[in-house]
Amino acid sequence: MQYRTDKYGNKISMLGYGCMRFTKTAGAIDMDKAEKELMAACKMGVNYYDTAYIYGGSEAAIGKIFEKNGIREKINIATKLPHYLMNSMESIEKCFQEELSRLRTDYIDYYLMHMLNDVKTWEKLVDMGILEWIRQKKESGAIRQIGFSYHGNSESFCKVVDAYDWDFCQIQYNYLDENAQAGRKGLYHAAAKGLPVIIMEPLRGGKLVSNLPEKAKKLFAEHPKKYSPAEWAFRWLWNQPEVTCVLSGMNSMEMLEENARVASECQVGEFTEEDNVLLAQVVESINSKMKVGCTGCGYCMPCPMNVDIPGAFAAYNVSAVDGKQEAWYEHLRSSVFRKDATSISNCIGCGKCEKHCPQGIRIREELKNAQKVLEGPIYKVAKKVVPLFIRY
Repeated sequence: MQYRTDKYGNKISMLGYGCMRFTKTAGAIDMDKAEKELMAACKMGVNYYDTAYIYGGSEAAIGKIFEKNGIREKINIATKLPHYLMNSMESIEKCFQEELSRLRTDYIDYYLMHMLNDVKTWEKLVDMGILEWIRQKKESGAIRQIGFSYHGNSESFCKVVDAYDWDFCQIQYNYLDENAQAGRKGLYHAAAKGLPVIIMEPLRGGKLVSNLPEKAKKLFAEHPKKYSPAEWAFRWLWNQPEVTCVLSGMNSMEMLEENARVASECQVGEFTEEDNVLLAQVVESINSKMKVGCTGCGYCMPCPMNVDIPGAFAAYNVSAVDGKQEAWYEHLRSSVFRKDATSISNCIGCGKCEKHCPQGIRIREELKNAQKVLEGPIYKVAKKVVPLFIRY
């Protein structure tokens, strides 16, 4: 296993274990299987384990396994505060103590504000008193490092990065999302400020392995290096020095062994021009199914009515690759889980965006098409109901 360093020089394994996708039997985590996989990962040198309060049973499972095997001091636990469920510092403290109990520990190595998708949400937390709470937790050692995970566009991501002296951050990033979500722009911005960047969804939930078009499969198969689709995706990420750790939701020994092998072999700068051409061709084959040719450049922003245009088109394009349900969830998460919803329905058709689009996209027309797919009756209900439960 190879390692990269965090903000304070601590070693983080280049491969991190995403603990959201443990194998389940009858709705419950298969503890024996999870233990074998986690302990094998530890022996292979993986020292970063990512979970969250809302990952059903995950915190309790890894807490029990790590305690049973006496490896707490050998590994780093990253978990997340569901601030969107909190309405006071008392509720935040109660949640944190529950997480410590589940994890059977008295400190969290890397603690994240979960889905901190805009600056206004962070400002709301600041008004509640989160800064003093963080200071006290770090001073006592209960939290070693503080960060945030993010879903949204690069412009908002950069604003969140700049809003506080974070220790690290976590973003969705892969060769297909190079210019979507926080994207390469966000990666570079965070790295320039000295932030370690943890990568989630390197395979788009497995879609860059199991849901590739036939042309993409053929391109990979015919390349002389004979890497698997997963290996190409990981090597593309680890080729970039700004990437600190890549999370993988591994639930088989085969996945673990392959990913650990790649993390032990690859080097920054190893990608050749031919390799980049191959992935560009793969992306082109995937994008040929896309609904809108949006590159996520952001020139159409800001929208005077607060529509997240690149985000809406990104979700709309997901519907062509991963299906409408996945697209709907991504759009809901990145539009409603914000203090001010960035829904497509906010659009009044002013056309300001179209004047700046370098792709010449008929944005107003395409937004209407996207709205039909992404903002149906269920979305409209969710937009009304979510604010009743989510605390911004």
